[in-house]
Amino acid sequence: MCPSAANRDPGSAAHHAAKSGALRSIRGTQAERVFQKHQLPLHPVSVSFTSVWRYHCAMSLPPIRTAVRILGIDPGLRRTGWGVVDSDGNRLVFVGCGSVEPKNTLPLAERLLAIHHGLSRVLTDYAPAEAAVEQTFVNKDGAATLKLGQARGVAMLAPAMRGLLVAEYAPNLVKKTVVGAGHADKTQIQMMLKILLPKADPHSADAADALAVAITHAHHRVSAQRLKAVGG
Repeated sequence: MCPSAANRDPGSAAHHAAKSGALRSIRGTQAERVFQKHQLPLHPVSVSFTSVWRYHCAMSLPPIRTAVRILGIDPGLRRTGWGVVDSDGNRLVFVGCGSVEPKNTLPLAERLLAIHHGLSRVLTDYAPAEAAVEQTFVNKDGAATLKLGQARGVAMLAPAMRGLLVAEYAPNLVKKTVVGAGHADKTQIQMMLKILLPKADPHSADAADALAVAITHAHHRVSAQRLKAVGG
């Protein structure tokens, strides 16, 4: 399925973008890639950043009134992707994305600690108001699924400790929301991200998936607010 076909789903973010052109990034600000090393007390962990230059420079971009900043997380032991967007109704603005990559040689407990440290840094630097985490995909390898579930637990714990609302979304729902099809592949997701968030430039599939999770939360929270308003 190509993005143009995906836009036919009236419930997807892709459809709303094609219909109204409301989903867009702030123009006139050049995307800047920032890669930094984050050191734990005992072991190093790589935390990569790709963001519009809004890093500790809130005045560099015009603020969006009543916007809600959302952190999307795609949990994984080898690489945990993260993506931050500002949402104001149907309008989305890319803020930043990257990944937390603990060393594969670390014991499980220390890798989980590294993920927590990395996400805590993202939470401090970007100050999101809400967070969303992709649910664990259950496969035939029970041990791998269990370990992924542990990484997901850490991904939920980090924002919850800051008092943030943490939503969960199934992988198929994320794909359906962003692309319009529940079985879309990663290439299709990345193609739609270029349309929905033109300034985004994720350097890993995990960071792209995390942005998709953030978009999904933005889309569904708006739908929930509208239903609540109609219901009185």
